Amino acid sequence: MSYVILDRDGVINYDSEEYIKTPDEWIPIPGSLSAIAQLNRAGFKVVVATNQSGVARGYYDIDILDDIHEKFLRELAAHGGYVEEIFFCPHHPDEQCPCRKPKPGLLYQIQEKYLVNLTETFFIGDSFVDVQAAHSAGCKPLLVLTGKGEQSLEKYPELLAVPHFSNLASAVEYVIARQKP
Repeated sequence: MSYVILDRDGVINYDSEEYIKTPDEWIPIPGSLSAIAQLNRAGFKVVVATNQSGVARGYYDIDILDDIHEKFLRELAAHGGYVEEIFFCPHHPDEQCPCRKPKPGLLYQIQEKYLVNLTETFFIGDSFVDVQAAHSAGCKPLLVLTGKGEQSLEKYPELLAVPHFSNLASAVEYVIARQKP
């Protein structure tokens, strides 16, 4: 079974400089939930890997994060999609946690739990740290221009070498066309 790993904020839902602190603030980017369902229908298993330092910063707690993720999963199910699991790093950047992207710890956790061959796995993100984590773990990075994608592309010209797409739906079309499960 083939896997696709997705970042959350800026890829699946709109991001915010003030963080997504409540379920009401979690708003899917148009087409993103249908794109995940399309991956599922094509035979891919989908896993989410997301930094959530808002927990360490005290903006929300694990229970609220669980509520946000439950909203995501409910809305995704309404589109006929699902994810295997949501892996997250709740730590502050100053903690130098090995699971906080750009470090590849979350991707290694996914690899260990699901026996994923990371070298055959697309990781779709919207930032330089997502691409760094993908490269470090041996994944195939894809960049979406939603969220921080456009700014990342402008700030880090080396990202031009990474396939980039207007949104998750476009990236999913690319994945399905290139990697049959």
